[in-house]
Amino acid sequence: MRYMLDANILLFTLEDRNRLTREVEEILGDYNNRKYISAESVKEIVHLWQSGKFSSKKQMFVNGVVDFIKNETDWEIKPIQKEHLRTLEKIPILHNHKDPSDRMIIAQAITEKITLVSSDKMFSHYEKFGLELVFNDY
Repeated sequence: MRYMLDANILLFTLEDRNRLTREVEEILGDYNNRKYISAESVKEIVHLWQSGKFSSKKQMFVNGVVDFIKNETDWEIKPIQKEHLRTLEKIPILHNHKDPSDRMIIAQAITEKITLVSSDKMFSHYEKFGLELVFNDY
């Protein structure tokens, strides 16, 4: 199986695994699964790190978020492509969900037909547009 992991899943994995459901732990632990993180999620994490809104006790990002993901996880960073932008143009803003990063990640997962793993309750509204979602209800 292929999974796109939202930024919150990476942060929970690093800082508070108690916030991950058993299903998500199984997804992360299964080496047969291909795990991706959107470049958009990486951008969000870099912003949180640089702005001091996320300060890891472990200082794991000291060499950079991208290098950490590349060297310390089995996750692949998925770049944004023009096909993802075309999907983004087609999906409406639902339930006043205006976060552009979330919507880009959703569009990317829909386009690639990759199951998205997230703790964001707003994501479920996009299932009617083809989003496959594993909700981490911690």
